[in-house]
Amino acid sequence: MRFATYTSHGETLYGAVTDNGMIALNDAFPQWPSLFDVVQAGGLGALADAVAGKTVTHTDFQYEMVLPNARRILCVGVNFPDRNAEYKDGSEQPKFMSLFPRFASGFTGHDRPMIRPPESHHLDYEGEVAIIIGKSGRRIKQDDAYDHIAALTLCNEGTIRDWVRHAKFNVTQGKNWDKSGSIGPWLVPFTDAAQLDDARIVTRVNGEVRQDDVLSRMMHPIRREIEYISTFMTLEPGDIIVTGTPTGSGARLDPPQYLKPGDVVEVEVNGIGTLRNTIKDEVV
Repeated sequence: MRFATYTSHGETLYGAVTDNGMIALNDAFPQWPSLFDVVQAGGLGALADAVAGKTVTHTDFQYEMVLPNARRILCVGVNFPDRNAEYKDGSEQPKFMSLFPRFASGFTGHDRPMIRPPESHHLDYEGEVAIIIGKSGRRIKQDDAYDHIAALTLCNEGTIRDWVRHAKFNVTQGKNWDKSGSIGPWLVPFTDAAQLDDARIVTRVNGEVRQDDVLSRMMHPIRREIEYISTFMTLEPGDIIVTGTPTGSGARLDPPQYLKPGDVVEVEVNGIGTLRNTIKDEVV
């Protein structure tokens, strides 16, 4: 089962994704105005039950960022060993993970353009798995971490590379340009550890494989991410953790290859799907 946020004829809806179109579910759950509210209420199972017997309601639609009103998005940086080596600073595997926030306004949806701003043409891609928290918790043990995941989705954590170096200690500026990244296409309910433990990330630019790795090679596995983050903050339903990208981003190629208008970027993970975006210049 797959659930998405989408717009059709000017109306923002959520529903179940089928091969033939969307099955709108808003009217069946007026107590949950958005997919974010569904996750907060632990309602994905109820959505799945409601799909039975329903027919497609929308074939003309556009995907939106899957949780456009998400309140907290935390991203894990430099989380694959080859990615750490890309920095060529001689550092060993870090004891603690790098973390930074992103805001929902920085993301668009599947099959929508990621926006390159006029202030910089150093827009880069980062294919990642994102987890959606479904059960609140503080100081969560690794053995219990997966019990707190409601669903999985994909992220192209688009980054304006030169803007992450505007200050000494933070990367917030380069990580939060409006619609510079993408999250979607949909939520896949999390039911089995193998959905993460056996997952492989492949990122393509114009059909060329740029990133290809497995989550099992993460320096800080997702169980550890949940444990560590929940040590200093209470994780709440609807929180998004973007778990880390493999080596192969455009900035690390020789010479660097940044995204340009017309490029097509695809992030594919087995068992979740494919997130696809074009690149477009911002109209100012």
